[in-house]
Amino acid sequence: MRENNIILKSVGGFYYVKSGEEIIECKAKGKFRNLSLSPVAGDIVDIENDGSTPVVSKIHERKNKFIRPPFANLDLMILVVSTVEPVPNYLVIDKMCAIARHKNVDVAIVVTKSDVAEAQQVMETYTKAGYPVFCTGENDEEQLAQLKQLMDGRLCAFSGNSGVGKSTLLNKLFPDLQLETGRISKKLGRGKHTTRQVEIFDMDNCMVADTPGFSSVELDYDNFISKTDLQYAFIEFEEYIGGCRFNDCSHTNEIGCAVKAALAEEKIAHSRYESYCALYERQKNIKDWEL
Repeated sequence: MRENNIILKSVGGFYYVKSGEEIIECKAKGKFRNLSLSPVAGDIVDIENDGSTPVVSKIHERKNKFIRPPFANLDLMILVVSTVEPVPNYLVIDKMCAIARHKNVDVAIVVTKSDVAEAQQVMETYTKAGYPVFCTGENDEEQLAQLKQLMDGRLCAFSGNSGVGKSTLLNKLFPDLQLETGRISKKLGRGKHTTRQVEIFDMDNCMVADTPGFSSVELDYDNFISKTDLQYAFIEFEEYIGGCRFNDCSHTNEIGCAVKAALAEEKIAHSRYESYCALYERQKNIKDWEL
């Protein structure tokens, strides 16, 4: 469990910092504005208390940072995937997996509503890729216990399209949390956003970040991955990189590609490879001035 001062949330220019067992309301020192630097949820900070209001005086070096939504030092990203309403969007899942790996964040996949529809394809795809996969639904106590064990002592964030059941899953994992859960919009085929700001909850020896709009992040700006680096963001490609006929192989159209050979032998899931190709096509067309 983190023993440092960690920002749990920011509201209206105030920062709520967990320090030991205490939550301290702070302002930020003016020097951060001059440095174009703002404290965010997840930051490890120093606090000074030389006036009427404690102030955040130092932001420690970050492991990683996300700008939209703003938070830092993420250890584990938990991607929540529904088998129905909405159905899995593999490109979105794979994009988030790539961003996480590029930012040195571990990933786990949680399949929700597995009692409603078949989850085998999702489980096989991401287990083959090398990710831990959990299934929730009826009689899921053992799966939830294993997920909580993976989360132990770490700062975790949940991501997934609206309506996949993120808040419901959080409430099952941590009954005291009592997050608002959204209802599926039958008309639109998606859920309503129920979370308004990043907030970190200190729960059962782990830190849980509830993050609005996290599934909408793109491979640009602070999340940019070059077309050359994209291959390293797909963990199942790792053992084949360097085995291609051409050193600069893009793993798309070249002959003698070790990744495509692994795909043909079904060592790599077709949906994952298709996502890689789609993302590669997008990244190769981004000009430097667009970043």
